[in-house]
Order: sequence, then C-alpha cells, then structure tokens
Amino acid sequence: MIRRNALWMALALGACTQGPVPGRGPDAVSRADAPVGPPPLAEPAGNGHCIAREVTPAIYEQVMGEVQVVQAEIAPDGTVIRPAIYRKAPVPRIVRPRADLVFEAPCPATMTPDFIASVQRALAARGYFAGNVTGTLDAPTAAAIRRYQAERGLDSAQLSLETARALGLIAVAREDLAQAG
Repeated sequence: MIRRNALWMALALGACTQGPVPGRGPDAVSRADAPVGPPPLAEPAGNGHCIAREVTPAIYEQVMGEVQVVQAEIAPDGTVIRPAIYRKAPVPRIVRPRADLVFEAPCPATMTPDFIASVQRALAARGYFAGNVTGTLDAPTAAAIRRYQAERGLDSAQLSLETARALGLIAVAREDLAQAG
C-alpha cells in the first residue's frame, strides 16, 4: 500500500515539473551556419565608396597521419642512439584555406528601411524572399541576399553594390556604362 502511494506521489510530482527546456539536453542542436543577426554594415573606403568584408573560415578534414610520440635520442657526434617513435593518428588537413572577401557595398546611409524594403521586394519578385516586407535587415532577408549572391559567385549575406545595381536599386554610373560598352 505504501509503495503504491509512493508511486502515485512520484507521478504527481513529475507531472508538476517543467518540461524539457529548449536548447538544453541531449537533443539540443547548435546551428553555426544559421544567421544570428543582421550582417554588419559596410565601412567607408575614403573615396566616397564603401566596402564590406566577409571572412570565410578554413575548412579542415581529419586524415590518418603519423604523430611523433617520443623524440629521437641523438649523441653529441650526431649518431642516433634511439630513433623517434611514431604512431598513426588522425591529423587535420586544410581542405579550403581561410579567405577574406572584400567588395564594394552600399554605404550605411543608403541602407534605410525604404531601401531594405525595396531589396526585399526585388528578391521576392525573383523568388528568393518569401517573408514579409518589413524594411529591416533581418535573418530571412540576409538569407535571401546570400542565396541570390551565392548563385552569382559571392557567398555573403552583406548586400554588394553589384547586386544592388543588378536588382535595379542603385543607379549605374556613366563611367561604368562606358567601360562595359
């Protein structure tokens, strides 16, 4: 009888506790590739233009290699008394080195809510943005900018000047038209 009451008491107390906390426990997943916030704005370059910087991290893979465990013992005359001891172990190998992308971007003064709303509408018209037009550079907007630019060779969530011109949001300078034609 006491065991049965203790069992019911334990079940009742368990029902009163808080459920699993999101982001904790064995099922918690961290997404490093998901945007945390808006991308940084461009910096003035001094010539009236602005530049954006994007750092792409290096990519490593683990391959089997030899790691020295014990150093060789060498006599003063240079002869090897005891050779070095190695063992096989995984070692990192660079697949793609770290890279710094630097490109022209609209200046922060240009990135007004009206301009960002125009970017959102232009990306939506091309099928890259499905969110609400808010005029803020939020995570869905940054992801849409990255998708659009990645297809054109620039893997960045920061809007490039070339992309803004391609979307028809910034006028093309006459000098650029003369050089292209």
